[in-house]
Amino acid sequence: MSSTPTELNWKRLDSRHRSAEGNDLILFRTRFDRMRHPLSGEVLERLVLESVDWVNMVAIDSEGAVVMVRQFRFGSGYATLETPGGMVDPGEDSHTAAKRELLEETGYGGGEWRYLGAVEPNPAIHDHLCHHWLATDVERVAEPRPGRGEMLAVERMSEAQVTQAVRGGVIRHALALSALSRVFELWPRPFAEAGPEVRRRQRNETV
Repeated sequence: MSSTPTELNWKRLDSRHRSAEGNDLILFRTRFDRMRHPLSGEVLERLVLESVDWVNMVAIDSEGAVVMVRQFRFGSGYATLETPGGMVDPGEDSHTAAKRELLEETGYGGGEWRYLGAVEPNPAIHDHLCHHWLATDVERVAEPRPGRGEMLAVERMSEAQVTQAVRGGVIRHALALSALSRVFELWPRPFAEAGPEVRRRQRNETV
């Protein structure tokens, strides 16, 4: 498994907060709903983040290697290891979006595709789905073409390396774990991770 290129780490210069109302986010459109409590009758305001559907792909090449990506995530503050993924563009279905995103992020294409189902990323505030796809026998057919707001490194890993990364707390992205768990036996049952120091160490390495 290759190490994280230092150029993937983004430096925080400053931070500011702004009211979500009246401002659209990059991935979401904010919506505030006034909702009546079914028992008390009290009217409460609730936030919904509207978004198009998302896709996450488990891509396995003709040699049996899993195609993964590493990229800086602003929420966690470090470069995470995860499955390729992205957004379903207008006019696309999730299959078309999955093929496009895999090609853009990794340069891999072709192969046999199978739908693995969908999950709700966070139904408390999100209104969309994340669709999981499995692609087997993919091949490198082009250079990656990530979007202007992306910076990625492509990594090929064996199933054993993926499993080790999951159990060691290196792969923590919930949607990536959801997709991978539909293809590989990732955890013994019951499973207990080593504790929160892994994420703390990853954060500190980027400071």
